[in-house]
Amino acid sequence: MAQQEIRAQIGVYGLGTMGSALALNLADHGFDVAVSNREADWIDAFLPEAAGLSGNVTGHADLADFVAAIASPRTILFMIPSTKPMDMMIDAITPLLSDGDTIIDGGNADFNDTRRRSAALEGTGIHFVGMGVSGGEEGARNGPSMMVGGSDHSWAQLKPMAEAIAAKFHGDPCVAHLGPDGAGHFVKTVHNGIEYADMQMIAEVYGLMRDQAGMDAGQIGQVFDGWREGPVASYLIDITAKALASTDAGTGQPIVDVIRDQAGQKGTGRWTLIEALKMGQSASTIEAAVGARGWSSEGDVRRAAQALLDPATQPADIPGTDDMENALLAARILGHAQGFRVLSAASAEFNWDLDLARIAEIWRAGCIIRSALLDEFAGAVRAGLPHGHLILAPAMRTRLTAALPGLRRVVAAAALSGQPVPALSAALAWHDTMALGRGTANMIQAQRDYFGAHGFERMDQDGAHHGDWLR
Repeated sequence: MAQQEIRAQIGVYGLGTMGSALALNLADHGFDVAVSNREADWIDAFLPEAAGLSGNVTGHADLADFVAAIASPRTILFMIPSTKPMDMMIDAITPLLSDGDTIIDGGNADFNDTRRRSAALEGTGIHFVGMGVSGGEEGARNGPSMMVGGSDHSWAQLKPMAEAIAAKFHGDPCVAHLGPDGAGHFVKTVHNGIEYADMQMIAEVYGLMRDQAGMDAGQIGQVFDGWREGPVASYLIDITAKALASTDAGTGQPIVDVIRDQAGQKGTGRWTLIEALKMGQSASTIEAAVGARGWSSEGDVRRAAQALLDPATQPADIPGTDDMENALLAARILGHAQGFRVLSAASAEFNWDLDLARIAEIWRAGCIIRSALLDEFAGAVRAGLPHGHLILAPAMRTRLTAALPGLRRVVAAAALSGQPVPALSAALAWHDTMALGRGTANMIQAQRDYFGAHGFERMDQDGAHHGDWLR
């Protein structure tokens, strides 16, 4: 393999789909890149792809040679599974590094692991960065959204390269240094949780059109195509329209009609939910999406249950497409608001000082959840959130007031007709809970005190109290 005369500005280890795309993106923007991979034959297969790019790309099968090929202080991006392989690579490469060098984990990592790794390297002179990368292969190659955690020193090294290769929204790079240790990976986790909710909401509206309105894939695709401009415009709406218009070459049917009703998950949505619950926050739209994917795996049971369970449906007027668009709009605002609330809670919990407006801004391009709403969210946050809640911002209240009637009609019609819409229902229930000044938790407190003497607070007196319960 070729040896470089001028040492590389960055090293990329891991030449899978994302790693190779990021390496090409870096080289395309004029940066010299050293690459390596556990399977050496991948390196030779990759190098011809980089031929002719403005930056020099060299391959190194030996780890020590790879490290030596990078200029100090080194910046080394790992695009490998963020589990045991990442820990093994840290152990292998650390003895080869020097003071001021930076290791970047660019995979989908549990932020708790990122915090652990950062703490383990503290005081060694080696810096550790957890960086969330969104946008898939296309984004990695042509401009991703990147969420960076770690030290100021590491960000100073990475910033020129990251800003050059990031997606741009009206010229603004969709990348930011969000805080220390696990901040970047946590924000990426919540991004993915919101992504789960968005996808589930879209799927629920699709199901209503298909199963209750009797529309075929082409007709539904035309509706989504019309939504590619307007308040619900987003990358996910765009690809949904295109997916519905796509035909299976083997059968001539719409591709969506030949796909098994079963969705997998890699865990980031579940991580969002777990961390939200730990901090006492509501992430009910994400929980509904995670649950729906779990239920989808029980296809055999559901098909058997269809003949055994009586849904006791009632006649319902199926809402029109305007109501469905408004249902998506309202539910997506509510789902994002839950995600931002989780981010705010984590910022306080881990002393990260997350800039929620900047997070919304770096999601405006390059990432999977990019949408027309994110610019509005950023503006709402910068104007100040009453009581720390996005749904209380004046601009969001105006949006919700106009869109909520559609969400109510869609959820009501779905309930009457036996059509499951767990994420849309969860969004509406959360809104109505937040809009109710006096809820029903007093009954729960009464029950807890009755069976467990847990005590309760009174509305008219301070302190803990017990009830004179009938026995």
